[in-house]
Amino acid sequence: FVQQTKWSLQLMTQRALEAESDVEKLKQEISVLQGELESSKAENENLRAGQTTELGAAKHNIDFALQNLHKIITGANWSVRQLASGVESLHFVAEVLESTSKISEVEAEKE
Repeated sequence: FVQQTKWSLQLMTQRALEAESDVEKLKQEISVLQGELESSKAENENLRAGQTTELGAAKHNIDFALQNLHKIITGANWSVRQLASGVESLHFVAEVLESTSKISEVEAEKE
């Protein structure tokens, strides 16, 4: 039982680390997309000021950046939920290990 619990703990720790890694990657992607969005906004402002850039191209760039940003946010939310789930599982395993330790101590005192 203890070995199975340790294995579960290792698996959950690995999942939590992977989720943290995914969150970091998604944060980087969000940062890139936010830069693209700001660039598109600046281009849009230039259009309003009478610059020669096409309005359609600016709208396309903004739409593209927004779509990607929404995808990244959805992925980040999923990763955060996975990470939270992993943390809950780790707390449960810790409680089981503590209970097992207490049972072992009681049995050792009986002997």
